[in-house]
Amino acid sequence: ADSGDADVELPSIRHQPEGLEQLLARTKFTKSELQSLYRGFKNECPSGLVDEETFTLIYSRFFPQGDASSYAHFLFDAFDADRNGVLCFQDFAVGLSVLLRGTEQQKLRWTFDLYDVNKDGCVTKEDMLEIMKAIYAMMGRCTEPALGTSAPAQHVELFFQ
Repeated sequence: ADSGDADVELPSIRHQPEGLEQLLARTKFTKSELQSLYRGFKNECPSGLVDEETFTLIYSRFFPQGDASSYAHFLFDAFDADRNGVLCFQDFAVGLSVLLRGTEQQKLRWTFDLYDVNKDGCVTKEDMLEIMKAIYAMMGRCTEPALGTSAPAQHVELFFQ
Protein backbone atom coordinates (compact mmCIF):
# COMPACT_ATOMS: atom_id res chain seq x y z
CA ALA A 1 0.00 0.00 0.00
CA ASP A 2 2.83 2.40 0.81
CA SER A 3 4.50 2.06 -2.59
CA GLY A 4 1.16 2.79 -4.27
CA ASP A 5 0.79 5.94 -2.18
CA ALA A 6 4.28 7.06 -3.17
CA ASP A 7 3.42 6.62 -6.85
CA VAL A 8 0.33 8.81 -6.39
CA GLU A 9 2.13 11.50 -4.38
CA LEU A 10 5.33 11.86 -6.41
CA PRO A 11 3.81 13.64 -9.45
CA SER A 12 2.14 16.22 -7.18
CA ILE A 13 5.49 17.23 -5.69
CA ARG A 14 7.16 20.10 -7.52
CA HIS A 15 10.87 20.09 -6.86
CA GLN A 16 12.70 23.33 -7.54
CA PRO A 17 16.27 22.73 -8.70
CA GLU A 18 19.10 24.78 -7.28
CA GLY A 19 20.07 27.81 -9.31
CA LEU A 20 21.95 27.60 -12.56
CA GLU A 21 24.98 29.38 -11.08
CA GLN A 22 25.30 26.79 -8.30
CA LEU A 23 25.07 23.93 -10.81
CA LEU A 24 27.64 25.60 -13.04
CA ALA A 25 29.97 25.69 -10.02
CA ARG A 26 29.24 22.06 -9.04
CA THR A 27 29.52 20.51 -12.52
CA LYS A 28 31.74 20.76 -15.55
CA PHE A 29 28.85 21.51 -17.88
CA THR A 30 28.28 24.78 -19.73
CA LYS A 31 25.15 26.85 -19.22
CA SER A 32 23.64 25.65 -22.52
CA GLU A 33 24.47 22.01 -21.71
CA LEU A 34 22.78 22.29 -18.30
CA GLN A 35 19.75 23.93 -19.86
CA SER A 36 19.50 21.15 -22.46
CA LEU A 37 19.93 18.42 -19.82
CA TYR A 38 17.28 20.10 -17.67
CA ARG A 39 14.78 20.25 -20.55
CA GLY A 40 15.27 16.52 -21.17
CA PHE A 41 15.03 15.74 -17.46
CA LYS A 42 11.81 17.75 -17.05
CA ASN A 43 10.36 16.16 -20.17
CA GLU A 44 10.83 12.68 -18.68
CA CYS A 45 10.11 13.75 -15.09
CA PRO A 46 7.75 16.74 -14.98
CA SER A 47 7.67 16.77 -11.17
CA GLY A 48 11.43 17.36 -11.06
CA LEU A 49 11.95 14.16 -9.07
CA VAL A 50 12.52 10.59 -10.21
CA ASP A 51 11.82 7.56 -8.06
CA GLU A 52 13.64 4.29 -8.68
CA GLU A 53 10.74 2.72 -10.55
CA THR A 54 10.59 5.58 -13.06
CA PHE A 55 14.38 5.65 -13.40
CA THR A 56 14.33 1.91 -14.18
CA LEU A 57 11.63 2.35 -16.82
CA ILE A 58 13.58 5.14 -18.51
CA TYR A 59 16.92 3.33 -18.32
CA SER A 60 15.43 0.05 -19.58
CA ARG A 61 14.52 1.71 -22.88
CA PHE A 62 18.23 1.71 -23.74
CA PHE A 63 18.48 -2.07 -23.33
CA PRO A 64 15.33 -3.57 -24.86
CA GLN A 65 17.09 -6.89 -25.55
CA GLY A 66 17.77 -7.59 -21.87
CA ASP A 67 16.58 -6.95 -18.34
CA ALA A 68 18.14 -3.71 -17.11
CA SER A 69 16.20 -3.52 -13.83
CA SER A 70 18.97 -4.83 -11.55
CA TYR A 71 21.67 -2.63 -13.07
CA ALA A 72 19.29 0.35 -13.02
CA HIS A 73 18.87 -0.23 -9.27
CA PHE A 74 22.64 -0.01 -8.73
CA LEU A 75 22.89 3.09 -10.94
CA PHE A 76 20.01 4.74 -9.12
CA ASP A 77 21.78 4.13 -5.80
CA ALA A 78 25.00 5.63 -7.15
CA PHE A 79 23.24 8.75 -8.49
CA ASP A 80 21.21 9.16 -5.27
CA ALA A 81 24.13 10.70 -3.39
CA ASP A 82 22.02 11.95 -0.49
CA ARG A 83 20.30 8.54 -0.19
CA ASN A 84 16.78 9.99 0.01
CA GLY A 85 15.23 7.55 -2.47
CA VAL A 86 14.59 10.04 -5.26
CA LEU A 87 16.75 11.74 -7.85
CA CYS A 88 16.47 15.44 -8.45
CA PHE A 89 18.10 17.23 -11.36
CA GLN A 90 21.10 18.19 -9.20
CA ASP A 91 21.78 14.52 -8.32
CA PHE A 92 21.58 13.61 -11.99
CA ALA A 93 23.68 16.54 -13.28
CA VAL A 94 26.42 16.18 -10.67
CA GLY A 95 26.71 12.41 -11.21
CA LEU A 96 26.71 12.76 -14.98
CA SER A 97 29.35 15.47 -14.77
CA VAL A 98 31.61 13.17 -12.76
CA LEU A 99 31.12 10.30 -15.21
CA LEU A 100 31.67 12.39 -18.33
CA ARG A 101 34.12 15.06 -17.22
CA GLY A 102 35.38 14.19 -13.77
CA THR A 103 38.97 13.56 -12.85
CA GLU A 104 40.19 9.99 -12.85
CA GLN A 105 39.96 10.01 -9.04
CA GLN A 106 36.35 11.28 -9.09
CA LYS A 107 35.36 8.63 -11.65
CA LEU A 108 37.02 5.90 -9.60
CA ARG A 109 35.26 7.07 -6.42
CA TRP A 110 31.87 7.12 -8.20
CA THR A 111 32.46 3.69 -9.73
CA PHE A 112 33.62 2.29 -6.39
CA ASP A 113 30.38 3.53 -4.84
CA LEU A 114 28.43 1.82 -7.63
CA TYR A 115 30.22 -1.50 -7.05
CA ASP A 116 30.11 -1.30 -3.24
CA VAL A 117 26.63 -2.79 -3.28
CA ASN A 118 26.14 -2.99 0.50
CA LYS A 119 27.95 0.33 1.16
CA ASP A 120 30.37 -1.19 3.67
CA GLY A 121 33.45 0.52 2.20
CA CYS A 122 34.73 -2.62 0.42
CA VAL A 123 34.06 -4.14 -2.97
CA THR A 124 33.90 -7.87 -2.33
CA LYS A 125 33.53 -10.74 -4.77
CA GLU A 126 29.88 -10.90 -3.71
CA ASP A 127 29.34 -7.21 -4.53
CA MET A 128 31.10 -7.62 -7.86
CA LEU A 129 29.09 -10.75 -8.69
CA GLU A 130 25.80 -8.90 -8.12
CA ILE A 131 26.92 -6.15 -10.50
CA MET A 132 28.22 -8.62 -13.11
CA LYS A 133 24.98 -10.60 -13.05
CA ALA A 134 23.07 -7.34 -13.54
CA ILE A 135 25.30 -6.33 -16.47
CA TYR A 136 24.97 -9.71 -18.16
CA ALA A 137 21.17 -9.65 -17.68
CA MET A 138 21.03 -6.13 -19.11
CA MET A 139 23.00 -7.13 -22.21
CA GLY A 140 20.52 -9.88 -22.92
CA ARG A 141 20.81 -13.27 -24.50
CA CYS A 142 21.78 -11.98 -27.93
CA THR A 143 25.50 -11.55 -27.19
CA GLU A 144 27.91 -13.31 -29.52
CA PRO A 145 29.19 -15.80 -28.69
CA ALA A 146 26.38 -16.90 -26.37
CA LEU A 147 27.39 -16.75 -22.72
CA GLY A 148 26.74 -19.45 -20.16
CA THR A 149 25.21 -18.89 -16.75
CA SER A 150 28.67 -19.13 -15.14
CA ALA A 151 30.05 -16.19 -17.18
CA PRO A 152 29.46 -13.52 -14.49
CA ALA A 153 31.25 -15.60 -11.83
CA GLN A 154 34.14 -16.32 -14.22
CA HIS A 155 34.40 -12.61 -14.98
CA VAL A 156 34.59 -11.80 -11.25
CA GLU A 157 37.25 -14.46 -10.64
CA LEU A 158 39.39 -13.08 -13.46
CA PHE A 159 38.97 -9.56 -12.12
CA PHE A 160 40.02 -10.51 -8.60
CA GLN A 161 43.04 -12.47 -9.89
